[in-house]
Amino acid sequence: MFTGIIEELGLVRSIERRGEGVRIVIAANTVSASSSEGDSISVNGVCLTALDVRRDSFSADGSRETLDRSTLGRLRPGSRVNLERAVTPTTRLGGHIVQGHVDARGAFVGATDHVGSWTVRIAYPPEVSRYLVFKGSIAVEGISLTIADLTDEYFDIAVIPKTWEVTNLSQLHAGDDVNLEVDVIAKYVERIMSRTLPDDWGDTLTIEKLAELGFE
Repeated sequence: MFTGIIEELGLVRSIERRGEGVRIVIAANTVSASSSEGDSISVNGVCLTALDVRRDSFSADGSRETLDRSTLGRLRPGSRVNLERAVTPTTRLGGHIVQGHVDARGAFVGATDHVGSWTVRIAYPPEVSRYLVFKGSIAVEGISLTIADLTDEYFDIAVIPKTWEVTNLSQLHAGDDVNLEVDVIAKYVERIMSRTLPDDWGDTLTIEKLAELGFE
């Protein structure tokens, strides 16, 4: 599990095809220094297992499922990637709960410079729309961000200078794919409610109906 607070901007050294998957070697100092073989590291929002950990690099394998669902299949030597080590029981939860399990790919529409801060616009696919809310959390490329504006086709996020500096958002171009992970709590609530609500209630949920179920 992660918090979406990026610790380091890594550099892809090499990518080797291995059957239907890949072996990625990433140059990194901060996350490599205190990681061991088998530790989880978030790479652009994808939870990967660290292998061959060295002082200034680590390797990770990506399966076909990972390559199909995320943007890791589009990485090339020289690509910059957002890195975060897994949380510990004493970690401050500075962002939100991020699993490193990509739900969908969105598209970078563009960024507006407000002289020191930026508004970044991300287009998203219909299948994640029900999990997005104004001022809610969303992980983009593994970064914990807050939705500042929301339409049926895109959402905007406000990016402070520090986030712009230490992540790969500043290197995206219009049309580039980005990894999206919605708030896992929203998915659990949806699942629970779908198993709890009587069939004759339809899609309308009211305070009175919630009270009948014991949500008071």
